[in-house]
Amino acid sequence: MDILKKVKQTIKEHSMLKGGERVLVGLSGGPDSVSLLHILDELKGELGLTLLALYVDHGLRPEQTPKEIEFCAGVAERLNVPFSVRSVDVKGLSVRERLGIQEAARELRYLAFEEHAYQTEADRVATGHNADDQAETLLMRLLRGAGPRGLAGIPPVRGMFIRPLIRTERSEIEKFLHDRGVGFIVDASNLKQDYLRNRLRKEVLPALGKFNPNLTATLCRTADILREENEYLETAVTKALMRLISRKTDESIELFLSPLEHMEKVILRRALMRAVGETRGLRGIGLEHIEEMISLIRRGTSGSRIYLPGGVRVIRDYSTLVITSAAPRKLSEYVLKVPGETVLKEAGIVLIASTLDSPTSTGDGRTEAVFDLERLSFPLKVRPRRAGDFFYPSGFGKRKKLQDYFVDEKVPRDLRDTVPLLLSGEEIIWVVGYRTDDRYIVRPSSRKALRITVRMARHDRP
Repeated sequence: MDILKKVKQTIKEHSMLKGGERVLVGLSGGPDSVSLLHILDELKGELGLTLLALYVDHGLRPEQTPKEIEFCAGVAERLNVPFSVRSVDVKGLSVRERLGIQEAARELRYLAFEEHAYQTEADRVATGHNADDQAETLLMRLLRGAGPRGLAGIPPVRGMFIRPLIRTERSEIEKFLHDRGVGFIVDASNLKQDYLRNRLRKEVLPALGKFNPNLTATLCRTADILREENEYLETAVTKALMRLISRKTDESIELFLSPLEHMEKVILRRALMRAVGETRGLRGIGLEHIEEMISLIRRGTSGSRIYLPGGVRVIRDYSTLVITSAAPRKLSEYVLKVPGETVLKEAGIVLIASTLDSPTSTGDGRTEAVFDLERLSFPLKVRPRRAGDFFYPSGFGKRKKLQDYFVDEKVPRDLRDTVPLLLSGEEIIWVVGYRTDDRYIVRPSSRKALRITVRMARHDRP
């Protein structure tokens, strides 16, 4: 099939263009982008297109970039297409976000396309991904253990981005350029064997091609099937999430627990990935993390939690699963009202203090504490933990670092700054909700006591 007909068929099949659009073409000087610009130029009259071109300078090859920009400017000028250049700091993003160079380059490149499209009022951004890129991507992701979503490969359309050459093989592109006498630049990095994609391109695919002469087309067809099935499953996930979401903010999402516990794993896995993506993004989140979440849902207890990359926390509450990237709260400082009630809003509790003339109980140390009134220095204060804190846990017999106590008691990391510490002077007399200090609790010889009880202020979500 003629390459122009194939591209028109691809555009029509995937509804890439309706006609009359302004299309920004990513132009690097390589055969794919150069052929894409020429093909769209030949189709622009029929489709009513207005073309623009953009070169993105990644700042990685300063010795080659000026020549590439000059070449691309010449290509665009001969076709009477407005040409621009945008520079991005790939190395800077790589260091700041701890990304690989390739990942950082891709992220900034697409951001540059989107920003330039907005500024130039372009309706679509066309990139030169071809059928060989699709086949290579499928194999790469298969080797890395991707699921159906990853194996669906490069989508022909993603938002404003379109890939008109996604069904066109590299050999067809090279023939098109040769027949029309169109020159292009070969990126030296594409000739290296350092990257997995290039090794697949130069070694693996040619070897597999001996068993299947139509290997590229076969792999692309497989990607198409997987993409269609993935889209079907994503629709099912969307419907499921509409029933699952209890509450949602920019940083947190709560899902009803009961339906999750009985959901088919194939839908559950995708629903959890979508939920994590809504709160922070999936960078650094792998299948093993999703499996941890499933285990938490099916075998965890209320209050159990796991910690995911990027500061994401997953908490199994009484009736919901909370996924949040919000920064953990920290308790403010308070002065205890004696007698009276002190509301600790960050902890979601109220401390109720009263005095006793004839103490008979020491309290359980969790919901109630009773102290020898004459040993206390007023005013009593409440504050969160500080580095170096220690106390003498009742029944323990010796001094213990608060940090070690939290670890031993398995207090979740993101809750430790909300645990109230009651102080007499500079001494911790009660780790509220956990244990009192042995030095200050009421004794048989005590004549007066201070009793403090804990009451929930409201149902507080972690």
